[in-house]
Amino acid sequence: MRWTARVRDEARARLTAARQAEPPPFDETGLTDQPAHIIVVEPDDSQRDQVVPRGIRVAAAWAWRLILLVAGAYVLIKVIGVLRVVVIPVIVAVLLAALLQPVAGLLRRRGLGPAPAAAIVLVAGLVAVFGTLALIVRTFVNQYDDLADQVRGGLDEVQTWLARGPLHLDDQQLSGLVDRAQQQVTQNQGALTSGALSTATTLGEVLTGFFLVLFTLFFFLRDGDRIWRFLCRLLPRDARVPTARAGHYSWHTLIAYVHATVLVVFVDALGIGIGLLVLRVPLALPLAALVFLGAFIPVVGATVSGAVAVLVALVTQGPVSALIILGVVIAVQQLEGHVLQPLVMGRAVALHSLAVILAIATGIVVAGIVGGLVAVPLLAVANTAVRYLTTHPAGSPTADRIPPGTRPTDDDEADAEETADARRDQAESPLPSTDDSVDADDMSPQHARR
Repeated sequence: MRWTARVRDEARARLTAARQAEPPPFDETGLTDQPAHIIVVEPDDSQRDQVVPRGIRVAAAWAWRLILLVAGAYVLIKVIGVLRVVVIPVIVAVLLAALLQPVAGLLRRRGLGPAPAAAIVLVAGLVAVFGTLALIVRTFVNQYDDLADQVRGGLDEVQTWLARGPLHLDDQQLSGLVDRAQQQVTQNQGALTSGALSTATTLGEVLTGFFLVLFTLFFFLRDGDRIWRFLCRLLPRDARVPTARAGHYSWHTLIAYVHATVLVVFVDALGIGIGLLVLRVPLALPLAALVFLGAFIPVVGATVSGAVAVLVALVTQGPVSALIILGVVIAVQQLEGHVLQPLVMGRAVALHSLAVILAIATGIVVAGIVGGLVAVPLLAVANTAVRYLTTHPAGSPTADRIPPGTRPTDDDEADAEETADARRDQAESPLPSTDDSVDADDMSPQHARR
């Protein structure tokens, strides 16, 4: 019986194991149309911050936006580089229009039409420019022979000073320097030739740009306000009046900057020119004209052009005259930096000196001399527009009708007072309408100041 019981138990065990190996019963729940219930557990902010900290997420958000801005600026610079034959004359025409627009406005207030006033101003400017160029060329031609003799004598004097001065260079060393200079010229003859050909090609672009400047300047003087209103109408309705008034204030800031710059560079050229005339340095008038043109690039322009005057004085009259001219250049620079810039330029635009230097350096790196020339006025215009739109986003006029960019950037009290006046003005007067037309009175020069 024991044997039978053992066999029965083993049979039951095998039957139980066979039943457990069968597949589970078919479940048709997943085939019905009823949606399955899905439970999603989202991590809270603390868990998310443990994975990616908030600072990293904010930095990443700023980073891709900055990358887009830099990419857009790069594409814009490339487009401007391709269209430089058109863009540069337009920029020059804008600067000249800012210089001549008050004269054209005066003629229009005296009864002349827009076209005759623009034509008279343009013709008068051409006569002044070409008359000055003719005088400079005539002076250079008349003094060329004397200049050549003085240059040869000056080089001999410099060579004598190098031999007997603190450097104590002997004749063999001086001859070696001259031979190396001649060798460099000979080796770079091909580069000089290609440079001459490039200059000939550039001459065609200069002539094209010159005529383009004339036509563009004429229409800016005649229809500048109408052109600006047309451009403002292309914007969304809510942005028309703020943009129009920001451009209005920016334009008057540009006028103030150009006039102040002309006055400053005229004083620079006059001071250095008087020094050259007193010492009877050859080409005093052409050198003064060079200083006048170079000083339009703030900070560095007058210094570089003044160095050319010092070099001419060195090779024509010797080290003594060169040192005197150097002293004149330094004195003029000190007068500009400590008197003219704070008194004249400080009332035209409110820009920090570091911002001016960085803007010039960036402009020269990006676009050469032209970039250095337009960097500061572009910064002044942008400063005025940004400061106005920040304090007057609805497009209301400033309380005193003065462009915001002409006030010191570190005068917090003035800014607070201006903001309070603007808010009070907005509360007392209704906002300007945003219909399809932009009021011409808001764009007129008479509304720049009371």
